[in-house]
Amino acid sequence: METVILTDPPKPPRETVEGFAGIGAATVGEALGRTGDLGSDLRPIQTGARIVGTAVTVLSWPGDNLMIHAAIEQCGPGDILVVVTRSPSQHGMFGELFATGLQHRGVAGAIIDAGVRDTQELRDMGFPVWARHINVMGTVKNTPGAVNVPVVINGQFIDAGDILVCDDDGIVVVPRGQADDALAKSQARLAKEEATRASFLDGELGLDRYGMRPVLADLGVTYRRHPEAP
Repeated sequence: METVILTDPPKPPRETVEGFAGIGAATVGEALGRTGDLGSDLRPIQTGARIVGTAVTVLSWPGDNLMIHAAIEQCGPGDILVVVTRSPSQHGMFGELFATGLQHRGVAGAIIDAGVRDTQELRDMGFPVWARHINVMGTVKNTPGAVNVPVVINGQFIDAGDILVCDDDGIVVVPRGQADDALAKSQARLAKEEATRASFLDGELGLDRYGMRPVLADLGVTYRRHPEAP
């Protein structure tokens, strides 16, 4: 494992990142062709949080949070800390004290592909975290790793400066080089969903709006009056 701390990674323009605010992770994933999601097993420790930010990545040794300490110096306003371990770990690698330092630096939240602790304190302070495990087991601080290098979560590549869209449904990563195109597609998808919502409120059925009746017919689905219908 390379042991390096990369400083000043490239990031998309702030207005591009902020453009994703208010667009749900599921909508962004759909707009990108159902790609970019980090999987269903990274869950929020809170409900109702929706954040968007740029990744500061950490590659740590299992059960060792030394590189999280190193990464905090590289974090700034609008960033999201992303912690990945060299092999699977359930250790509680992140908690209230880390969050206090990150919150002071304007960091939006954290994604921990391992364990998190102090969940009540994190909720009380309003620092959003998505994690694979909740665990009281602590860590050591003596194994080198890397900061702002490419990492992988559930087969999804994440590089420093990529955009992360996080909410109760999950997390979607937008590669920084595709940010403008992804934002345009996400905004178009959101407008389409809003138009569909309005049509449903007017009583239109999805069967008709999406042209599904011929699909049902082609699949051999038939309608018959229920034998006990009045």
